[in-house]
Amino acid sequence: MRKNIKVAIGGVGNCASSLVQGVEYYRDRSGSSLDGIMRQSIGGYLCSDVEFVAAFDVDRRKVGRPLEEAIFAKPNCTRIFQSALPVSNVIVQAGPVLDGVAAHMSDYPDENAFRVVDLEPTDVTAALQSSGAEVLVCYLPVGSERAVKYYAQACLEAGVAMVNCVPVFLASNDTWAAKFRDASLPIIGDDIKSQVGATMVHRALARLFADRGVGLDRSSQIDRVDPVQPKNLCPNESAAVRHDADLPDHHAGAAGEDSAATAFPNQVRLGYALV
Repeated sequence: MRKNIKVAIGGVGNCASSLVQGVEYYRDRSGSSLDGIMRQSIGGYLCSDVEFVAAFDVDRRKVGRPLEEAIFAKPNCTRIFQSALPVSNVIVQAGPVLDGVAAHMSDYPDENAFRVVDLEPTDVTAALQSSGAEVLVCYLPVGSERAVKYYAQACLEAGVAMVNCVPVFLASNDTWAAKFRDASLPIIGDDIKSQVGATMVHRALARLFADRGVGLDRSSQIDRVDPVQPKNLCPNESAAVRHDADLPDHHAGAAGEDSAATAFPNQVRLGYALV
């Protein structure tokens, strides 16, 4: 008999909200009502086989609340498409802040910023073990490198696989990949993309230029979706991490405009905003 996949969530933000809603929304659907699912079955497992057993966050509006309530708490603002959710018996626990919240977040209004809970952080390793979690899905804020690595280490110590949905290089880093390999634990990553979000449209357009024989010197994109994530990014290192992870296939452009135009007269620059 197939068992449920026991999942823990690190970071109960907009992506986590969509995941929790989606698991319930698609639980008993079939045929055309499965629109929106890229793979109905993976290894025989369905959406209905996902069971949430633990969750961690740092925001006082989420910590201490049931998962099915916390996903709708501010500053989350993603679309609510499945408001009716079963009782999960999962209470969101306080995770370590580390570098997950930028100091300047205090300058923004509550609905557009994180508000850190005044509690000692949970021992994530122990919590993962006691919950029986098999997989941790990491949805921490972009740029929180130390925090993501903390959760990765907790997974190694707890014997839990990791899906790293953040552009912090773990699965693609030889050292971290070896750690998980030596522990006989899967790690998948790094980063996650919306199905038809700015990055995927950006990639498709960039590849279209190449397919049509047009060189692309450099490209840029402006995301105008989540009001919280851009504010939380540190001005320097986090923005660079996000850029490098989002577009590994495309050169950001170090060559000067004049030299590039002279060497490749058919090259263009691509920039757009996806609202």
